[in-house]
Amino acid sequence: MFVDQAKISVQAGDGGHGIIAFRREKYIPYGGPSGGDGGKGGDVWLEADPGLVTLRDFRYRRYYKADRGSHGSGDHKYGRGGGDLLLRIPVGTEVRDAETGELISDMVEPGQRALVAAGGRGGRGNAKFATPTDRAPHRAEDGAPGQRREIVLELKLLADVGLVGLPNAGKSSMLARISRASPKIADYPFTTLQPNLGLVELGAEWPPFVVADIPGLIEGAHTGAGLGFQFLRHIERTRVLLLIVDAGSGSEGGARADLETVRRELELYDPQLSTRPALVLLNKVDLPDARAAAEKLLEQLRAEGLEGFLVSAATGEGVNEALRRTAGLLAGLVLQHAET
Repeated sequence: MFVDQAKISVQAGDGGHGIIAFRREKYIPYGGPSGGDGGKGGDVWLEADPGLVTLRDFRYRRYYKADRGSHGSGDHKYGRGGGDLLLRIPVGTEVRDAETGELISDMVEPGQRALVAAGGRGGRGNAKFATPTDRAPHRAEDGAPGQRREIVLELKLLADVGLVGLPNAGKSSMLARISRASPKIADYPFTTLQPNLGLVELGAEWPPFVVADIPGLIEGAHTGAGLGFQFLRHIERTRVLLLIVDAGSGSEGGARADLETVRRELELYDPQLSTRPALVLLNKVDLPDARAAAEKLLEQLRAEGLEGFLVSAATGEGVNEALRRTAGLLAGLVLQHAET
């Protein structure tokens, strides 16, 4: 099961207590204070693990605690520090404080670590309180409590390109056509209930890129309707959008309405998505009576400044041309980023 959001509670270890002790050795009847400090409590860390693709494990276990520090002892012996707790999460996970919504860390690099709960410091033993006027202090400190907080983990896929469209537009078929991914494909809405990733390789001329098949949206998705937020968050990181439209109905108006629904939902969810580089793929042109209406709509889109292609995920028509243009857009974004 794909799980892309979880809320957990993390508890760092408490610090160990300092103690009150005095030297008691033969021939040294008036030994000074020798109480050692307590050890520091363990921290709670998160680490981005490229081998993980879901937050499922956190759905069934929600409370995590690091070890506490050991107490000090006599003869100036310090307590041992508590062991840190390391939790591994998928690359691409945002970590937020559940109470304030503050972004703690965006885990986008493999091996990246983030401290989410700090262990309590160890208390000082009475040896630390000795002064010229108080050579035998009878006081020590308790260890400080470890930090406790609730955090929200939200996985957002790291993909170069996002396939976006209404249910049954042909996104999964397109992903299967252009990559080695094997998404579930069937002729009914919401076949795809979780994002799928595929690697597109166009040969030595172009670097490979990752494509995400995002579950189909419906009107009102920006408010959470349908799969709503479950899929929209995964579009945020993509650099290029491929808007897949079903042109197989043979109706120019129907395809146009579908496209406008997709564009409107993206903009309402995040206005920045409307400015992201995008290509319109009029899919299923291999079906009877689809081509003429699709060609007419494509002319209109180009007149409006939108770049589009006639494609068929079933036969492969127009797919390579669209992919090469996609690779060109990605290369341009890389160059633009390097120049800035």
